[in-house]
Amino acid sequence: MMDLEKILKLVQTGDLDVEEAKRQIIKDGTAGASGNTTLDLGFAQLDIEREKRTGFPEVIFGEGKTAEQLEAIFRRLMEHTDRVLATRVDAAKAAHVVGAVEGVTYHETARALTWFKRPMLKVHDGYIAVVCAGTSDLPVAEEAALTAECLGSHVERIYDVGVAGIHRLFRRLDLIRGANAIVVVAGMEGALASVVGGLVAKPIVAVPTSIGYGANLAGIAPLLSMLNACSPGISVVNIDNGFGAGYYAGLINKNMSKRA
Repeated sequence: MMDLEKILKLVQTGDLDVEEAKRQIIKDGTAGASGNTTLDLGFAQLDIEREKRTGFPEVIFGEGKTAEQLEAIFRRLMEHTDRVLATRVDAAKAAHVVGAVEGVTYHETARALTWFKRPMLKVHDGYIAVVCAGTSDLPVAEEAALTAECLGSHVERIYDVGVAGIHRLFRRLDLIRGANAIVVVAGMEGALASVVGGLVAKPIVAVPTSIGYGANLAGIAPLLSMLNACSPGISVVNIDNGFGAGYYAGLINKNMSKRA
């Protein structure tokens, strides 16, 4: 098994043809510096080279995993990275992992576990605004905010500013407009994303939530509202996908910081 650098050097010197190089890369799983990109835990195949490819380590999705599986994944990822994030972890599983693995923190509202080799730093300039319509949407908003923070961005939280009391939003507009990226989280009919989109000149990541009465249809109604928004500059992630929104906004802020 050859690592990627060795393969490329052999191609450069003419000692390896392109087709054989392609075969080796595919065989080795797009070989990383160590030539081994996965850790086989039996119940999980950990992608230990993901940070080198994408800028952030593999994130653990907690739903459906046992507390013991979460603990095992945490311990192995901690050997290969300086931070670990697990989303959608309930309180009982979180208590097990926090008690078993030193340095792990549970964020109850976000339903997430984090571990950092060193204190979490805001390494990128600028900030992300996470705008949340109502208190009932907070778990999704906090998942987005925590994810963006784990990516190294500062986050400003603007909560409970839904359209039913739209004057609350207007009082916070200067803070929202100053962000490099804006995450808008809303349930019910999902109108907040359209409203914010008509007031700012920054990219918006809209997150529909499953919060609402019957015709909310477990988030389908705000999802369709956001997808059909007439305000430009809005992208939409899946229902309750705070992680996806926070990650996307974090990438925007990271890349804007590079250009500054």
